[in-house]
Amino acid sequence: MNPKETVKKQIKKYYRKRVELFRLIDKIKLWPSRKGVLHGIKIIDKMGDRARITTHCNKTFMVTNSRNSRAARWLRNKWFEGVCTHCAVPEWKLEKYSSTRFKRHYGSLLLNTDEKKGFVEN
Repeated sequence: MNPKETVKKQIKKYYRKRVELFRLIDKIKLWPSRKGVLHGIKIIDKMGDRARITTHCNKTFMVTNSRNSRAARWLRNKWFEGVCTHCAVPEWKLEKYSSTRFKRHYGSLLLNTDEKKGFVEN
């Protein structure tokens, strides 16, 4: 590492713990497989309550939108064994993901701009 290069410390991002899975993967663009491998997401095709996800290693699968699914829990708790070599998830994305925090009563709800206009928090 060059002494001239400055190391950028990641700012902690806070998201709500019980946010929908589709909103979460739209923002993070990572998917934990059942074997614990973290994949980068290339395309998300939403079809109602289901979505077709295509990773950077060209694996395609269907998922349902659930707050307490295996994938949602693994993303919130940051449970993964390693990173897919074919997807080539960059190091900065892993650092940003590791600095992300999930709180129950604090953080972004990951709403769209249209949804933010009608939302009033008590």
